[in-house]
Amino acid sequence: MKNAKQVVLDVAKDFEKMTGRNYGLFEEYKLEDAEVAIVCMNSTAGTTKFVVDNLREKGVKAGLLKVRVYRPFPGEEIAKALSHVKALAILDRADSLNAVGGALFQDVTSAMYVENKHVPAVNYVYGIGGRDTKAEDIESVYTDLLEIVETNKIENPYRYLGLRKEAK
Repeated sequence: MKNAKQVVLDVAKDFEKMTGRNYGLFEEYKLEDAEVAIVCMNSTAGTTKFVVDNLREKGVKAGLLKVRVYRPFPGEEIAKALSHVKALAILDRADSLNAVGGALFQDVTSAMYVENKHVPAVNYVYGIGGRDTKAEDIESVYTDLLEIVETNKIENPYRYLGLRKEAK
């Protein structure tokens, strides 16, 4: 599986030569100087980019890491890309029965731990029941991250986004 990462990157280079589009293991969006960041996958990244742009206009150093390749999980690379942020939210489309966060949350936080990168992290499960995730929902995540940076506290790292009534 470790060799598969290089195969993915080689194929991505070939694809870039053919199309001009560059796809790596993940996409970094305004992450280089971000103080708070969201990690997510798929179409939610488009909404998140919109929110990042709006927050940047207001002076908030927000960023995004969009995972493109999930297996093999690019743990070392993701940990390095996120190591400088002050707080991090990982968005999962599905909850897990293990009571310690969704699959993406577990993989990102495990990678951070193994690489000795300690960044406060929270998990949000979103889209439950097919609910749309709106810009306001994503903005509320960044608001929570800014509060974590300010207070240096995480009350509950396992959270839900967009529920009709907040879970306790």
